[in-house]
Amino acid sequence: MGDRIEKDTLGKMSIPEDKLWSVQTQRSLENFKIGSDRMPLDLVYALALIKECCAKVNQSLGFLDSKKSEKIQKAAQEVQEGKWDDHFPLTVWQTGSGTQTNMNVNEVIANRAIQLSGGNVGDKTIHPNDDVNKSQSSNDTFPSAMRISVVLAICQKLLPALDDFEKSLDKKVKEFEGLIKIGRTHLMDAVPLTLGQEFSAFREQIHLSRERIKNNLSHLLSLPLGGTAVGTGLNTTPDFGKKVCQFISEKTSQKFVSASNKFESISSHDSLVQIHGSFKTLAVSLMKIANDIRLLSSGPRCGFGEILLPNNEPGSSIMPGKVNPTQCESLTMLCAQVIGQDVSVSLGGSMGQMQLNTFKPLIVFNSLRSVQLLSDGLNNFRKKCLDGLAPDKKKIKFYLENSLMLVTALNPHIGYEKSAQIAKSAYENGTSLKEESIRLGFLTEEEFDRLIVPKEMVRPNLKPSS
Repeated sequence: MGDRIEKDTLGKMSIPEDKLWSVQTQRSLENFKIGSDRMPLDLVYALALIKECCAKVNQSLGFLDSKKSEKIQKAAQEVQEGKWDDHFPLTVWQTGSGTQTNMNVNEVIANRAIQLSGGNVGDKTIHPNDDVNKSQSSNDTFPSAMRISVVLAICQKLLPALDDFEKSLDKKVKEFEGLIKIGRTHLMDAVPLTLGQEFSAFREQIHLSRERIKNNLSHLLSLPLGGTAVGTGLNTTPDFGKKVCQFISEKTSQKFVSASNKFESISSHDSLVQIHGSFKTLAVSLMKIANDIRLLSSGPRCGFGEILLPNNEPGSSIMPGKVNPTQCESLTMLCAQVIGQDVSVSLGGSMGQMQLNTFKPLIVFNSLRSVQLLSDGLNNFRKKCLDGLAPDKKKIKFYLENSLMLVTALNPHIGYEKSAQIAKSAYENGTSLKEESIRLGFLTEEEFDRLIVPKEMVRPNLKPSS
């Protein structure tokens, strides 16, 4: 394929003949040859949805003739269907307003609409600015697309992954309900609990993370469409944003509304900073869960070894038979990545100057990336690790029976100091708590057996004095 020549206000440019983009996209390609990070397609699809809905409203207002509107809508639908993914090549590291990606979408839709009308690509019979971008500015379309793409990614990917993960944890809680084991604080032996109780903490962490995300989601539903360049709505009608949001809501089944203050939603992205904070919190929870499972499965003979991991793959290129906690390692690495991305989103959110935040590509890139990483990580860990976990009942029983911290149950009956003396003597002499209790004359064998009952130690066990 050869090139075609197009021009804009700055002059002529050569563009590959087989591409639907035009001059502004080509200029961006040449001016920003940075890295391999491309603008997320979810963001592109959200922009195309906006273009489709804006074309409908512009037609209804008499600003765009029906033939142009129909072709723009059709072309925008094709973009959302992924038919032209190769025509959106721009890097994330471009203008901070996202103007070049907005124009990339405008140009592809305009040229495809021209093709659908029987014309030649680049002849501008349907114009990327005057028709596709009518009643809009990059400053209100791009931040709206940011919000739309993140909302849809959360609802379609992250929340379902969290639901499935919580259900799997709930199954483990019930499966492990009556299995009493030794607890650990400071990585040292502590009083007993059940393995089900231990896993119930994981389940609650996931449940609360999901609720935090859902609670913060509502703040992303306000779109600045209709605010145009700075929030005033110059070159559009007072109800344009409201009408476009109605169409977007119908298409997405989400309750998007026109922002009550478009100056705020163009110049700042606090709602995205807030929602990413809940992604970070989820990453922190998953880091705790994965690390605990890694410790509980360590060994199998020289570590904790209380739970058994699925044998997914060999763990060593030199040590035969070794199985490593690879799913825990994968999950904790992606959690570290999400936590780091939260710093980027926070810095990006703080970088609004006057009427425009100019870190928009950074914010949406990291937000969508975090949603994808967390969604994939949750699904993969659940399928390849969590669902296949099994307890090593012999090891759990051994640790329980040999723990010195069972002595804690004696505190209310013989006091802290005598209980500590029993534990210290048992440790130094290599004997049992029962042996030392009897030797020291603090308890009879019958009294010890009545007071040290592990299954009674996993719940409140004292009765009020009458």
